[in-house]
Amino acid sequence: MTVELGGELPPEVVIVTGMSGAGRSTAARALEDLDWFVVDNLPPGLLPTMIELAGRTHGAVPRVAVVVDVRSLAFTEDLLSTVEGLRKRDIVARVLYLEASDEALVRRFEGVRRPHPLQGDGRLTDGISLERETLRAVRGEADLVIDTSQLNVHQLKARVIGFFGESDEVRTRANVVSFGFKHGLPVDADLVLDCRFLPNPHWVPELRPMNGRDEPVRDYVLSQDGAKEMLESYVDVLKLIIAGYQREGKHYMTFAVGCTGGKHRSVAMAEQFGERLRGLGVDVHVVHRDVGRE
Repeated sequence: MTVELGGELPPEVVIVTGMSGAGRSTAARALEDLDWFVVDNLPPGLLPTMIELAGRTHGAVPRVAVVVDVRSLAFTEDLLSTVEGLRKRDIVARVLYLEASDEALVRRFEGVRRPHPLQGDGRLTDGISLERETLRAVRGEADLVIDTSQLNVHQLKARVIGFFGESDEVRTRANVVSFGFKHGLPVDADLVLDCRFLPNPHWVPELRPMNGRDEPVRDYVLSQDGAKEMLESYVDVLKLIIAGYQREGKHYMTFAVGCTGGKHRSVAMAEQFGERLRGLGVDVHVVHRDVGRE
């Protein structure tokens, strides 16, 4: 059942929050490009009022994105209780949480020469640590977590558009990320698959300069013992997981596929998984995190 506010249908709501410096403003601009009505730095307690006002616009404001940061008083308790209250009224309210590593956040704050909002008289890292601890509960309740440590503004914008773009029906949206274990695990991954059991094209001289999107590398990887079997078997597992996510109302999934350097095997297999998931009716965005880092 969908609740009506003042005789009008309530808008769809996305709450954009997370670590300072992790890209909240970029995410908000991406949602604006998708014609979402974006409100910046709205205290969580005013969110129901904002939704009621949007619901009175006769459909002129069907989707509202609200950017909330840690400086709101009683942030954690207010935001979580507000979201819970909205969902009890059958209003579609989702939380997008943006995070990044301490190293990435320090680099960004130093680049713009601005203090952290919670730094006070302490060090920049003190402010980051305090914010991360303050937002721990919010992150745990988020519908979608995006780690922006290795993303530039264009990649983050594409990621947000991929998740929140228009669709004819509510379908699962999957972000398939290839990566190299030597560069670290993607911290926002829901599932991780290790492709290092396959022979490495890096040791084939003519394949070394290529990556997994090139046909010779793809054919080499897929021709190895166990490659196609693993691909098909894991797709069956993903079918079960996606069906479970849909039953639980979870429409976003980040699936990471890793190899040693993130250039050959994981890239080729990520592309294959992307094709097969699209065949299952999943909206897929394939990202190759570490191509070019070797």
